[in-house]
Amino acid sequence: MAFIALGINHKTASVAVRERVAFSPEQLAEALRQLCQVVGSREAAILSTCNRSELYLEMESAQPRAVLDWLAQFHGVPVEDLHACAYVHEDAAAIRHMMRVACGLDSLVLGEPQILGQIKTAYAVAREAGTLGPLLGRLFQATFSTAKTVRTDTAIGENPVSVAFAAVSLAKQIFTDLSHSQALLVGAGETITLVARHLYEQGVKKIIVANRTLDRATLLADEFSGEAIVLADIPDALVRSDIVISSTASQLPILGKGAVERALKLRKHKPIFMVDIAVPRDIEPQVGELDDVYLYSVDDLHEVVTENLKSRQGAAKAAEELVVQGASDFMQRLRELEAVDVLRAYRQQGERLRDEELARAQRALANGASPEEALAALARGLTNKLLHAPSVQLKRLSADGRCEALAVAQELFGLTTGNSN
Repeated sequence: MAFIALGINHKTASVAVRERVAFSPEQLAEALRQLCQVVGSREAAILSTCNRSELYLEMESAQPRAVLDWLAQFHGVPVEDLHACAYVHEDAAAIRHMMRVACGLDSLVLGEPQILGQIKTAYAVAREAGTLGPLLGRLFQATFSTAKTVRTDTAIGENPVSVAFAAVSLAKQIFTDLSHSQALLVGAGETITLVARHLYEQGVKKIIVANRTLDRATLLADEFSGEAIVLADIPDALVRSDIVISSTASQLPILGKGAVERALKLRKHKPIFMVDIAVPRDIEPQVGELDDVYLYSVDDLHEVVTENLKSRQGAAKAAEELVVQGASDFMQRLRELEAVDVLRAYRQQGERLRDEELARAQRALANGASPEEALAALARGLTNKLLHAPSVQLKRLSADGRCEALAVAQELFGLTTGNSN
């Protein structure tokens, strides 16, 4: 049995690399089934966000190379491109890593709460796909419990600073007063919802939400008295927008250089501030080459979150200690579980011997033996049979010089050396 956590993240790979191995929601179920089949894993889950793609597996024996080869093959990426930026954690290290990720300790924005929801989604998808079994399932539950403890017992989540907040902070640096700006938000998921909330709190009164489905866009836009449109209407809305922030699960760019060029001409080259939080990217990188466009990707948010990192270092230290404890507790429970099969077999053996001796005693009674004789024979026979196999093995181990086995036996049976009672 081995746990593996393998992946790439914002620390090891640029957005250009991360977007090549990002999983769309539609791909996940089939990807999980393929992964288990190809690498021989009994259990697997996939976490794919704008900042990381990670695979969590429980295997008979660790085979990280096979897992990395599968990841490269699935996305059509040369495996050499991933070698330089992929990381692998095994067993206790994999457990600690997963817990650190869930607590926001490995996030671009230290302590951000969104990652826990994303891990819960990964858990739900794996369970639905049938690739979540008892061991990985227990690890997820232990991870959720540790993350909850960290949130409750430390200040890691106080004044939460998310990627969405960082994007709005950048907008404030470009436009000192946001109350006169109009924002176009592409997508309607959790990140864009947070962006909309932060923009609204900063005084933005005109918010347009563009989404693949109009119903979802309307639901979000109505919260902020905004306007809902479908993706096809983005070019027209772009002309009216000073701020564009995009975060969808699209596998292809939604906004190209040509559309932005046309919008700039109609705006008479009034600047547009753009943040592309999506991975793969929603906005073609070439858009950043245009004059009057300030285009930032998720990787450009590092500077904004540096102050956040400093303010949370104390809380992070306490959180790290809780993660170490959580991982240690889980490993202990795991070791206890390893004894379950042995204990089950031992109990079944004992019950079989009991049933045999009980049947013999009942036959003796039926043949006229006295109850006292039948009970004595039952006790004698059961004692002899229960002690036979351990006695034979202990004599053999002692003859082989395995003195440590005798010490273990004394501890196991609660014996004292030289005890004749």
